[in-house]
Amino acid sequence: MGPRASTIWYVDAPDPASVLRAGPAPDADAAHALVQQLYPETTAVPLPSSSLDLSAAPGEREVFVGAYPGVTVICSQHLALKRPSTIDCSWTRPLASEHTYLVCSESGVPWGSFAHWERGELRRSFSATASLIHENTGLPLVWERSYWAGEHPPPRSFDRFPDPLSLPFHPGEFSDAANLQWLGFGHASADGELSASDLTVCGFTLYSAGEEPPAPRRPEVRGLRRWWRRIAG
Repeated sequence: MGPRASTIWYVDAPDPASVLRAGPAPDADAAHALVQQLYPETTAVPLPSSSLDLSAAPGEREVFVGAYPGVTVICSQHLALKRPSTIDCSWTRPLASEHTYLVCSESGVPWGSFAHWERGELRRSFSATASLIHENTGLPLVWERSYWAGEHPPPRSFDRFPDPLSLPFHPGEFSDAANLQWLGFGHASADGELSASDLTVCGFTLYSAGEEPPAPRRPEVRGLRRWWRRIAG
């Protein structure tokens, strides 16, 4: 999903994986309305659509949204928090969804985070680097058991002793496992399985109040006239 994955998902569908496997086209109008709801002090100007794997690490002024039947995803830098529980409440349930899932990680960096809200109430939140837990709130989920038991050890360097405080797993892989459990796909999906590259999202650039969004490009009139004279003879 790129160098950094910063995503939040709003889910009402009982089986979100089946919705995503169907390859639904995103609802551009719903996406735009949601961006304006979350960023009311800005003007959101549409960007070309892209795949989720290329959009999960947006620029500071960019937001990507995939609005599908019963499942909506937002990609924004503002989601990569050390403590997911501190995210503004406007993000936890803007669509009155049954479930909200946040999943963040960064490629090449031993950090990852995830969180789950049910009807707006926080149920589970985790964020850590390789040897420092920033947040570990709520009861661990069943799928977490094998990670805490050391069945998914992180890569070790043979030229130095491991930090005695190191977690028994890579936190980025841990957050990816949450993504797999909740949404049916992971960053490293196998061939033939659902992957982030299969999902199309709508992009937007955010302009602050007082900023002038770029005017739409107009066709070059003189060039069109010359072209018409040539073909008209």
